[in-house]
Amino acid sequence: MVAVAFVGAGSTVFSRNLMSDLLAYDDLRDELDIRLHDIDRERLRTSEIVGHRLVAAQGARAKLMATTDLRAAVEDADFVITMFQIGGFEPATVHDFDLPERYGLTQTIADTIGIGGIMRGLRTVPALVEVAEAMNEFGADARMLNYANPMAINMWGLSALADVEAYGLCHSVPITAQHLADDLGIPAEELDYLAAGINHMCFFLKLEHHGADLYPRLQQLHPDPEHAPRRGEWGLGDAVRYEMLRRLGYFVTESSEHFAEYTPYFLKAGRPDLVERFKIPVREYIRRCEEQIAEWEELRQRLEDPEHPLEIPASDEYAPQIIHSIATGTERVVYVNVPNDGLIDNLPAGCTVEVPATVGDRGVAPHAIGPLPPQLAALMRTNIGPQQLTVEALRTGCREHVYHAAMLDPHTAAELDLDQIWSLVDDLIAAHGAYIPESLRQPGPGAGAVA
Repeated sequence: MVAVAFVGAGSTVFSRNLMSDLLAYDDLRDELDIRLHDIDRERLRTSEIVGHRLVAAQGARAKLMATTDLRAAVEDADFVITMFQIGGFEPATVHDFDLPERYGLTQTIADTIGIGGIMRGLRTVPALVEVAEAMNEFGADARMLNYANPMAINMWGLSALADVEAYGLCHSVPITAQHLADDLGIPAEELDYLAAGINHMCFFLKLEHHGADLYPRLQQLHPDPEHAPRRGEWGLGDAVRYEMLRRLGYFVTESSEHFAEYTPYFLKAGRPDLVERFKIPVREYIRRCEEQIAEWEELRQRLEDPEHPLEIPASDEYAPQIIHSIATGTERVVYVNVPNDGLIDNLPAGCTVEVPATVGDRGVAPHAIGPLPPQLAALMRTNIGPQQLTVEALRTGCREHVYHAAMLDPHTAAELDLDQIWSLVDDLIAAHGAYIPESLRQPGPGAGAVA
């Protein structure tokens, strides 16, 4: 049997997508031992019902159980998929948006870098370390496949604070490849590409079709932000990424609404013209969460109703592909977030980088990329500094490094002065309370400055 634990399985739709992909493999579905874990019993119950419906729909002999006991879920597991949000939408995410806005600091997603990403990292890394420690109680053979954000901070924190084989997974590379294929009028399967960098700031270094470089065509597509394409179920514009393509010469893999808050260029106090010109959706993640919460009860009833047809999607997420490749020896290439151990020459050693990797029965082998174009590496380093300092705060228990991380964040530093930054950090740590490690809740020198 191949034992797979889902930690954070109360994220029912995402759990459904991953289980559906796993059960779609003819040579794997009958060998699966699926364990669903969450601290929310009601959400876990829904995911368990959905899981049993998926197993039945595939006619599989897979085992499936649900538990609120983390150690029972990971005991002798081969793979542990982490997919949780510590502190939830309320109160944690709401604090990450509302408190900075009192200081004039707006955000769009707040889950990667920026003051919101820093706070989410402080909440999430300790939980990932707890999962790693539980895994290690039963031996060191299990692999962690992490989807929780902020990806780079989380994976860096894991490598610094835990002994576990872990890979960070994100779907932004293949999704953006599909977007570019659509924009260029080319079948996605015919794109030949290579991407590398850091999570959510990973760039397509090569983009070809039948050996022809596609960048000259791509750079001519949408010169006017007003006419940039709109994306996904929320119909958001993509003007920010096309603007960065013009400025840097390469296309970034994460969406425009995400990327807008990783730099000091787009979200600026007193510049509503930039928000309008580049169609930047301020507070976008809050809007999405509120919409999903409002629709959850109706969705839950449909998912649990045996009379209602169950949608069985094919998500093409990387975790099922990795599990299938290692379990069956089927070799394929995926993208992973791992420590920079000689993979990208002009990024700091040990930072978390996103690179392609070959996966098969021997495990996961990340590809060495060499140096990135210097302008891309320099931009990434502006985000790597705050990531490193957030991890250092967690590693040492030194609260001052949380202030330092916020001081160096490009968007925060462009909008707030030093007193405001330190005061905002104090406010957020106090608001998050026990979600933040106790050592970091102790006021440090310079704390308490007034905005």
